[in-house]
Amino acid sequence: MVKLVVTNRVGATVEVDAFTGISMMENIRELDDSVDAICGGMCSCATCHVFIEPSLWDSLPERGYEELMLLKDLESFDPERSRLSCQIEVTGDHDGIALKVGPEE
Repeated sequence: MVKLVVTNRVGATVEVDAFTGISMMENIRELDDSVDAICGGMCSCATCHVFIEPSLWDSLPERGYEELMLLKDLESFDPERSRLSCQIEVTGDHDGIALKVGPEE
């Protein structure tokens, strides 16, 4: 297990014991005021939008075309920090990574 540091929609921060081999979305969707994940991780709704600091992006896979198109449609899109948590599989490299849940849109 690795730790994810998650700031939810109301600003509360919690450390989550996350399982590797599954997505960030699957690890955080049950938290209060967290991602909605309506499509269940199919990269078709953008309700699992999170912000991750650019300095941490080296440990993440690149954004795919579908992910980027969904993110660009969001009012809160930040080209430097926005990701869909369903598109990031948690690995040991993510221990201690901090993310902030995007606003409901």
